[in-house]
Amino acid sequence: MKAICFYFQVHQPYRLRRYRFFDIGKSHHYFDDFENERIMRKVAEKCYLPTNKLMLELINRYGGSFKIAYSISGTAMTQFKEYAPDVLESFQRLAETGCVEFLAETYSHSLSALKSKEEFQRQVGIQVKMTEELFGKTPEVFRNTELIYSDDISNMVYDMGYKAMLTEGAKHILGWRSPNYLYTSSSSPKLKLLLKNFTLSDDIAFRFSNRAWEEWPLTTEKYVNWLNQIHENEEIVNLFMDYETFGEHQWAETGIFEFMRKLPEAVFENSQFKFKTPSEVVEDHQPKAPIHVQYPISWADEERDLTAWLGNEMQDEAFDRLYQLINDIRKVDDPKLLHDWNLLQTSDHFYYQCTKWFSDGDVHKYFNPYDTPYEAFINYMNVLADFMMRVKEAADKADANGNGQTYNALDAMSKEDLEMEISRLQKRLKSLKEA
Repeated sequence: MKAICFYFQVHQPYRLRRYRFFDIGKSHHYFDDFENERIMRKVAEKCYLPTNKLMLELINRYGGSFKIAYSISGTAMTQFKEYAPDVLESFQRLAETGCVEFLAETYSHSLSALKSKEEFQRQVGIQVKMTEELFGKTPEVFRNTELIYSDDISNMVYDMGYKAMLTEGAKHILGWRSPNYLYTSSSSPKLKLLLKNFTLSDDIAFRFSNRAWEEWPLTTEKYVNWLNQIHENEEIVNLFMDYETFGEHQWAETGIFEFMRKLPEAVFENSQFKFKTPSEVVEDHQPKAPIHVQYPISWADEERDLTAWLGNEMQDEAFDRLYQLINDIRKVDDPKLLHDWNLLQTSDHFYYQCTKWFSDGDVHKYFNPYDTPYEAFINYMNVLADFMMRVKEAADKADANGNGQTYNALDAMSKEDLEMEISRLQKRLKSLKEA
């Protein structure tokens, strides 16, 4: 029996407030509480609440034959608790049906897998614990931030005990092979891989409302016909997308909700496909072959690589400076510092600094609080400068106490050092703009 595996990414970052150079050393409040609440409520009303209601309706209508999966970042879950308890309750009702699988990921929707195995595992542990506490489910399948994957990352995921992982069916990795099979990691062969069918996924997620698209309007009949055209030996169609596809990226006026409402019936009546969760796919199908991925891939942009987050000097500078703090962070036992450390790792901060604008450039602009990537860089680096001061002070204090010494605040990073650092960054920024 052929399978459709629907997976939805649910994530909201904590956006930074406008943080000036003169705030450094004076204010340690980095996040825009008002804007974060405003956006969460906006997306809740347009997407989360109506889409969860629809998904519950479909599950109840088809008696458990309709199944889906979610990966919800820790920052999204925390904001549900803070700003949208009604959304949290609607996800809990879905969890109670037994037709929804919840996947593991990093708490912060971060890029930590690229820098530190220990930090990566720590964040996954936080997200998994939240998923267990809020939804009563222990994840068995892993989904990394933005489907980022490589052989090295698969090894870390396998070492954490996961049986499968989701990633992108990138053409430059698959070559002539189809994404419509179950695969395995070449470096950890017991870890199964579910690969996104990006064509059929993006037909819904990105092209649905595009009137210039030659296939517009997309109907359920047309979509199921495409499914039926898949070779009979190809077993699995993985439809992976942002949950905000429904009602936010594709507004209700486009007909996206009606399309989703009618799709299961069209599938059941006119195809041999069944809806399965990732775990069911892994249990019911045999792997086709190992996949070797030396350099990380993702589901972003045409290149399916990391350049949306680490594609220019600003992003690299901010990313490297942040993770230079890892050794000092390990010495810190301050809940507020660790909270900020988690939130500053969110990949969106680096995404806002992206300077490439190809055919999907509007994706980079969506919910971007900055007018330019350069503004995003300066704002983030101002925050990071203050955060570095706090971390160094706390780490030095821990070292001093550990050695039975009295802590001397003069050992911490001085304001003059910070001014020199910001001046250097501003000169770098000017040169990047002129390049």
